[in-house]
Amino acid sequence: MRRRRRIARPPPCLGAHMRIAKIFGTAAAVAALVGAGLAAPSSAAPATLAAPPQIPADAVQVHLQQFQSIGTANGGNRAHGRPGYRASADYVKGKLDAAGFTTTLQSFTHNGATGWNVIADWPQGDANQVVFLGAHLDSVAAGPGLNDNASGSAAVLETALTLARTKPTVQKRLRFGWWGAEELGLIGSKYYASRLPAAERTRIKTYLNFDMVGAKNTTTWGVYTDNAALRQQFDAHFRAKGIPTRGVNIAGRSDHASFAGIGVPVSGITSGNDPCYHQRCDTITNVTAGVVATGATAAADLAWNLAGAARR
Repeated sequence: MRRRRRIARPPPCLGAHMRIAKIFGTAAAVAALVGAGLAAPSSAAPATLAAPPQIPADAVQVHLQQFQSIGTANGGNRAHGRPGYRASADYVKGKLDAAGFTTTLQSFTHNGATGWNVIADWPQGDANQVVFLGAHLDSVAAGPGLNDNASGSAAVLETALTLARTKPTVQKRLRFGWWGAEELGLIGSKYYASRLPAAERTRIKTYLNFDMVGAKNTTTWGVYTDNAALRQQFDAHFRAKGIPTRGVNIAGRSDHASFAGIGVPVSGITSGNDPCYHQRCDTITNVTAGVVATGATAAADLAWNLAGAARR
């Protein structure tokens, strides 16, 4: 007959911390047991980083179809100064307003016509540390611009709406922008950036740009080379999904340049050009929703990580 071993009871303070461990989980238990005197327990579990969402193709397809319908109903384009552009801006703002964003329709004038930027802040996170995602909303006059750049506009919009649906706790402020008159020389984003007070410029810690992210038959994604650290994060995201990338120098040809010009670290991605670039045939048949969703998922991944998104 085996002799029954006597099990020593833990000291009262240790027992209390063990009970805390059961309540708050492993990470809190480790923190509670650190130190010779057994540190006082945390009053709440530490934040757990939220997994960035996977954006479905069906979600971005809804926005792509809406931009196509707007173009079709307004002379075949969504260009600056044309009714199709204002209808596009109203569509984006309406979605953001309904989702709980603080939105602004910023007007400017170029070539005698009024243009608009749509700016949306998610009302959480440190306003002194802003992570900014943006895309230009206008097309050229020749066509509705579904790849250039309804694709980027849809990717950024669905990223913002996913944030509103999932509501992670974020350490930094997430801001989203849709720029007018990019096709005429980055007019909208320059207008916005140039009018930021000096203090506000320093609050923007990152700007990420999404321009032409829906090209068919995309196998390799272009990642802007402007900032090495941000490029590495995009590269790591795609590498984890088995998708090759290449470095691209977009230079002053898209809206990130307006932010680089005021000292903000910038990056972005692109699926590349296509045979319908700046032509009438850049319609919804010229883009693939799955490609746009891949770009949107990359956008969400960096947004969640850069903003320190955590589960509620």
